[in-house]
Amino acid sequence: MKKIHVVGIIIIAVAFGVILTSLSNNSTYASFKEATEHPDNVYHVVGKLDKNKPFLYDPHLNANVFTFYMIDKDGAERKVMLQKPKPDDFEKSDQIVVIGNSQNGDEFEAKDVLMKCPSKYKANSTSLQSQGSM
Repeated sequence: MKKIHVVGIIIIAVAFGVILTSLSNNSTYASFKEATEHPDNVYHVVGKLDKNKPFLYDPHLNANVFTFYMIDKDGAERKVMLQKPKPDDFEKSDQIVVIGNSQNGDEFEAKDVLMKCPSKYKANSTSLQSQGSM
């Protein structure tokens, strides 16, 4: 075989390995119950912030830990420990997606959080609809 063929085969094998590795690391959407049943897997849990419970964030004590309570789409509530500082405008979010795993049944350890904030265009669209009906 020529050197170019060997190099081509190696490049294809490496690309195939990278694709398989990236597919195996993908996390899936789940509820807190499913995340608790499989603590070694990483999950995306969708839910809403429980604003009746306190947020715990003390940057003087530990700036990289933020704790809050969240209710998932099935209605289960868990304490969530985010291993990052508190995000800006966290309280204003409509929906939250926490990414991480559940090491025990009482709390969810999040590595990251995604927030869906209320759209600033919602009020605008309702006023435009009311104007259009005149």
